[in-house]
Amino acid sequence: MTRTIIQGAVCALLAATTFATPAFAGECPANKAGASLLTGAPTMPKGVTDTVIGSVDLNAEIGVPDRQLRTRRLVVQPGGIVPLHSHKDRPALIYTVSGQITEYRSSCTVPILHKAGDVAREADGISHYWINHGKVAAVLLSSDVHHGN
Repeated sequence: MTRTIIQGAVCALLAATTFATPAFAGECPANKAGASLLTGAPTMPKGVTDTVIGSVDLNAEIGVPDRQLRTRRLVVQPGGIVPLHSHKDRPALIYTVSGQITEYRSSCTVPILHKAGDVAREADGISHYWINHGKVAAVLLSSDVHHGN
């Protein structure tokens, strides 16, 4: 049953990312790529629920110890914050299901607005945080390769 749920979540994420136009809408504009120090970044979450909806032990599946492929559902309320964190050695894809949310990224000199249907690629050791400046909750699906079991 759990495996079926995981496969369904992964298929839904793949379908969403395959047919999204453009594939990675909401990326840093090419002329705005560059280092951002993220000075004063929030370090505590606010108004966020984070629910793991499925995971796969990658050691059992493909021989990668101490790693999971997991999918989470995050709901970020208006004014909510996903605090500063790093994706060093933890790649992820984030699909915005509904609402919109602003990302502040170490590799972009301007904030990035993610709208429903956008996919954010989190890799290459970036650090970032997210704030919902909107008036409705932002719902996100996050699939990442996570340390631990």
